[in-house]
Amino acid sequence: MSELNGTTWVTGTTGPQHNGNGDINVTVLADQQAMGRPSFTRFADDQLAWLRRVLVAPPGMGNARSQLADTGTVILDGEPGSGRSCAARVLLREHHKDMGTFRELLPDEAGELPLADPELVGAGDRLLLDLSAADTVRWAACRADLSALRKAVHEERAHLVVVMPHGGTLESDLQQYRVEILQPRREWVLRRHLRTHGLPPEQYLRPDPTVTEFLYERRPLREVADFADLVRRAREAAASGDEFTQWCATARKAQADRREEVAALVARLGDSSQRALLISVAMLHGAHADVVHRAAQLLLHTVGSPPDDLPLLQRKDLAERLAEISAGAGPDGRVWFRDLDYDSAVRTHFWDHMPDLRQHLGAWTARSVALNSPHVTQELRDGLVAKLAGEYLRTGRAEGLASLAEDWGSTATSRAGLEAAVQALTCGLGDPEHAGALRGWIYQSCANKHLKGEYARVLVQVCADVIAAGHPDQAMLRLYYLARREHGTAGALQALSDLVESSHRLRRRLLHRLARSEPSQADLGIFLRVGVAEALTDPYDNGRALAEERRVRSSVITCWSAVLNRLPRPTWQPYAERWLHTSVDAGTRGDMLLDLLVGAADRCEGRRGAAFAALYASARDAERTAPGGSLRAALTTDLLLQKICSAQGLSRPITPPQAASPRGTAR
Repeated sequence: MSELNGTTWVTGTTGPQHNGNGDINVTVLADQQAMGRPSFTRFADDQLAWLRRVLVAPPGMGNARSQLADTGTVILDGEPGSGRSCAARVLLREHHKDMGTFRELLPDEAGELPLADPELVGAGDRLLLDLSAADTVRWAACRADLSALRKAVHEERAHLVVVMPHGGTLESDLQQYRVEILQPRREWVLRRHLRTHGLPPEQYLRPDPTVTEFLYERRPLREVADFADLVRRAREAAASGDEFTQWCATARKAQADRREEVAALVARLGDSSQRALLISVAMLHGAHADVVHRAAQLLLHTVGSPPDDLPLLQRKDLAERLAEISAGAGPDGRVWFRDLDYDSAVRTHFWDHMPDLRQHLGAWTARSVALNSPHVTQELRDGLVAKLAGEYLRTGRAEGLASLAEDWGSTATSRAGLEAAVQALTCGLGDPEHAGALRGWIYQSCANKHLKGEYARVLVQVCADVIAAGHPDQAMLRLYYLARREHGTAGALQALSDLVESSHRLRRRLLHRLARSEPSQADLGIFLRVGVAEALTDPYDNGRALAEERRVRSSVITCWSAVLNRLPRPTWQPYAERWLHTSVDAGTRGDMLLDLLVGAADRCEGRRGAAFAALYASARDAERTAPGGSLRAALTTDLLLQKICSAQGLSRPITPPQAASPRGTAR
């Protein structure tokens, strides 16, 4: 399995939201490391940028902008379907700066800090607290912490947007931050989406009876967005002579209830091979005819149908068989149903009315993504998994989807199988209704489950590239648990290190966790990787360095003391050398690094002398590899020796501490 070598073999998206019919393809990219920076920041920003492009500023948006700019906090109220949640995200996107990140706060989920915890907010963060669906109890609990949260937001020059439940209670001291959002004109929203999709204005600005009829009924804005996307797809699939009127009529037809129509077609297809072809076209819509044919044969084999006994030349050809299911292949060989979104109706029928088929569809999908064909592209694989995931989520079976992904990740023998598992979880995490349950499932898997096969690598990828996009605290906790359990690999540790590299706040929180109780052997390995001297001395947005914070210093001393006490010197020597090299050019903060090392050795009860000796020996060794030359490094060694003597109550160094051999363990 050479293609599985390495620690970053596939990356995912943030999980775009999708609330209507039709396809949703979440592309999984490869070789993240070559892109230069963690993908989760890029994808999160791209999604917010898209929302800003399509948003029609609703009545109240101007007041919300002013309130957020003046006070750093705004509480949005509005009816469901008014676009309040989208407006909240766009408001935060407009305050994008080089420092801080966009995050959604989920105080009830594992890995999230309480709203009143001052460490929740980082400098310049853009925070969304969407409580639009909260019940009375949850809203009351969050309101009680809003004042403390606002204080932290103000101190860190961050921005906070709260979406409150419509009609919910709000205390008098918070009323000044409340702004009501009203639904903008649905016609304007539709036109904005059509323009963003690239439709020419001379088309959609004309009066159209289908559009008028669609907009007459009061609808949530997400339905307007879905209709605009259907119009886009109708245009792409239409004949060259069709215009806006035909595209809209086609889109409207696609929204109709087609259950009876599909049921009648399936009833006419008594032959299992034709039903397999119908399912394959619906699941692989737009795939090349060769792929559809192979997939249909594979589905028959998966469900145990007997082979066709007819001689080959007496069987119907593929064109005739496709015509019988209202499908056909285009000049490029790709297979489509004649009617827009008919594939969605077919998938719904078989999922709802053949429940015994569901398990087989999971096995068939796993085999189909592994098909070896030039026509089986990554986009096609992702689309197939997304369609299957869509049926699980549509019917409220998020746990079933998670179990399927676990099975795929545990038994995969190819890269395609692992990417399918990542894609399945990505789709679940992108579904607003079920994302919370999926994050909870993933937490239990990372922290408590026995992980088989390559499933741990799937979880690492999902945490690093999907959960981290909007919930970095949750991603950090899950990666921490995975890193503690790693044996023979370092994928989770690398992902955890990359994640905290993006945020001083996350590094601070991880250091506190590592020092909270007696660190385990695995914790010490994590500490050596993430407690790097450069990160501790690098000033962040408020001009201070982590090494200057009292709690961070205490956590670092606790962890280094455990390292010196319990790990052999060859294990920690390279990390100590890095600290000593950094201290040479770090000025007063370099002096702090030496204080931390000496303070850690001073806490090694029963081994203080040995720990001091080992530190001094490491400093002497570090002189030979110092980037600035051995003379400057020798001055650092002398300073370290002075601090060691001071810690031992000696007025000045008379005799250097007895050290072990340069590459051995201190005695």
